[in-house]
Amino acid sequence: MLSNHIQNGIGMASLAWSRLPGTEEAEVHDEADLASTSCGNGVESLDYEVIENYAYREEQAQRGKLFIGFYVAMKWFLALLIGIGTGFAAIFINIAVENFAGWKFSATFSIIQTSYLAGFVVYILFNLVLVFSSVFIITQFAPAAAGSGIPEIKGYLNGVDAPGILLFRTLIGKILGSIGSVGGGLALGKEGPLVHTGACIASLLGQGGSTKYHLRSRWLQVFQSERDRRDLVTCGCAAGVAAAFRAPVGGVLFALEEVTSWWRSQLMWRVFFTSAVVAVVVRTAMAWCGSGKCGHFGSGGFIIWDISGGQEDYSFEELLPMAFIGVIGGLLGALFNQLTLYITRWRRQYLHKKGNRVKIIEVCLVSLISSAISFGLPLLRKCSPCPESEVNSGIECPRPPGMYGNYVRFYCAKDNEYNDLATIFFNTQDDAIRNLFSAKTFHEYSAQSLLTFLVMFYTLAVVTFGTAVPAGQFVPGIMIGSTYGRLVGMFVVNFYKKLNIEEGTYALLGAASFLGGSMRMTVSLCVIMVEITNNLTLLPLIMLVLLISKAVGDAFNEGLYEMQAQLRGIPLLESRPKYHMRNMAAKEACRNQKVVYFPRVVKVAEVVSVLRSSKHNGFPVVQGNRETLVIGLILRSHLLVLLQSKVDFQHSPLPSDIRGGSIPIRHNFSEFVKPVSSKGLSIDKIYLSPDDIEMYIDLAPFLNPSPYIVPEDMSLTKVYNLFRQLGLRHIFVVPRPSRLIGLITRKDLLIEENEDPATMELQSTSVRPHRRDRRVLGRDSEAEHPLLNGLLVQD
Repeated sequence: MLSNHIQNGIGMASLAWSRLPGTEEAEVHDEADLASTSCGNGVESLDYEVIENYAYREEQAQRGKLFIGFYVAMKWFLALLIGIGTGFAAIFINIAVENFAGWKFSATFSIIQTSYLAGFVVYILFNLVLVFSSVFIITQFAPAAAGSGIPEIKGYLNGVDAPGILLFRTLIGKILGSIGSVGGGLALGKEGPLVHTGACIASLLGQGGSTKYHLRSRWLQVFQSERDRRDLVTCGCAAGVAAAFRAPVGGVLFALEEVTSWWRSQLMWRVFFTSAVVAVVVRTAMAWCGSGKCGHFGSGGFIIWDISGGQEDYSFEELLPMAFIGVIGGLLGALFNQLTLYITRWRRQYLHKKGNRVKIIEVCLVSLISSAISFGLPLLRKCSPCPESEVNSGIECPRPPGMYGNYVRFYCAKDNEYNDLATIFFNTQDDAIRNLFSAKTFHEYSAQSLLTFLVMFYTLAVVTFGTAVPAGQFVPGIMIGSTYGRLVGMFVVNFYKKLNIEEGTYALLGAASFLGGSMRMTVSLCVIMVEITNNLTLLPLIMLVLLISKAVGDAFNEGLYEMQAQLRGIPLLESRPKYHMRNMAAKEACRNQKVVYFPRVVKVAEVVSVLRSSKHNGFPVVQGNRETLVIGLILRSHLLVLLQSKVDFQHSPLPSDIRGGSIPIRHNFSEFVKPVSSKGLSIDKIYLSPDDIEMYIDLAPFLNPSPYIVPEDMSLTKVYNLFRQLGLRHIFVVPRPSRLIGLITRKDLLIEENEDPATMELQSTSVRPHRRDRRVLGRDSEAEHPLLNGLLVQD
């Protein structure tokens, strides 16, 4: 016994030495892992199906009603913590961004009073430092935090896990990176990353914290299944939208419409509760910061563009230009999706393969170009005199130096002049949108300035999207849409001179149309736009432009998140199968596959060989000599746990009597749970001695005895719907069974809690004689096969 321990210790030491970074073998493995991840092959399907092995059944049998009550209470408690955590994260990001932007603009405005060149240098350096800090954190600390994160989270809720997307360092990188990239003036927003932030907080709370950074609490380690964690991540996504836009109902609808693939009424209540908690936290923080305790925060702050004092009604004549806005939004949104797809694909194939240094240089160059455009273009624009009609509007014109809002005075010779292009460019994005949405400012912008800003900002948004920084597309999309919407509004005002028309109303409709044409959201986006503008009167108009823009965009390509998910190698299962699947059978989808399976009692050497030679994550387990009977499914992760623990190794190649209790369950169900967004165990990191290789494992206690099965001639459309709606990872395809036990109807499933299942009979029509039925059932009860007895799998 002692010699075995010594031998195992020597083997583990040699394995650890071979994995040191300085060795050649380690470098080869690291390069292989990096290559597989960059090619999109690092994604892995999730096991949303409950693995009903003997460890699971024994654990469920020990749980009483008290534990069930505690289990439900913990779900609501974690929903509360998710709302509080996401709310505080959003508050921290917004306060930091607003203060950095406030310091930047205050310093720049004070310096340009003496020298515009010195102000230009300070402005560029300020932005460059913030953007460099963001890209440095992403490339060196949290690579999975780049981008918006919504395609990855959508893939996770669809059943696909990408490495690192929900880790603690990803959460920190997302928060700090968003502050640097948004505060640095790049053409992107912080709203998409907030969705990813909420999902990370929910995932970390669901698994009890972070093991690597020793931030764990055993009181939170209650949820051991991927299904429960999926529900928590859904709450986190809704909390992120609710915190970003101060739109709790919009957050619930966003989670329902855009990201999640499975929805239940119980989940609806918890998601709604989480969004309500976020709304309370954010509102409390804004009330506390309203007295000036948060520095520059408050003038910009959370997105809320109140246009309730604008246009009160609309006429029939305005419907045509509003529909035209929807068409423009669909066209520009589809073009934006296609351009970002081409540029991101080129960037991944040629640029980002050269290393992190190239990523940092790229982002810094984009920052320099963005700063030069936002500072330089207003210098080329002539200042305009303050309009006389704005005296009674309550808006000061021009703004004094150091103040940013409507009518910004920038490079103007006279005191009563302002620069309309600087009012949009030389401003925070939230304030620029507020200016574009503003009512009673008919003559603030010229058509030339709006068109210039539209072309330049559209180009910057396309180029910036896909760089190695956290990037959201909500606010840039709103800026682009509100610009051409206000342009259309200016022409409508000049054409219908007698109507009470506000240009800000058309800016709002333009923002909704571009988001609908790019992201292809309808219901959730409609509610979000109503909540952030506090104007219910415009609801029918927003619905009109959203329907038109989505229809136009769908005629050209898919939505932004679907295209980016496809580019990242995330295999999303859409809500509907492809049309040609109706003419295909299940056996046609798996005809080219070579099924790798294990016998019930398998040699350890065979398990190791199969795991090293194949990348499959599930293996059928069979039993029998003449007739090979499928008795269940064993997961790769479970096999790795068994190989690492070694406590279930046996010398005999014979199966043991499980029902007789001769095999004790030496594992808890929690031991088989893979940490979220991690690769888990690897066969290359498990050391097995020569004696271990010659031993056997009885897989019966650890397999899933009740996997989902379809006959070989079932339509592939039905298989697709079954696979997606149940969140499966594997489905067995078998020849059509010839024996029928009974027929279950709806009435058979309405079992009361106090009824004894043993005394109940299936309310079904027997298809065999009574004696034969009893004989078959008696024979099945004596069989050793857990569930799938009688389903033949022929080689």
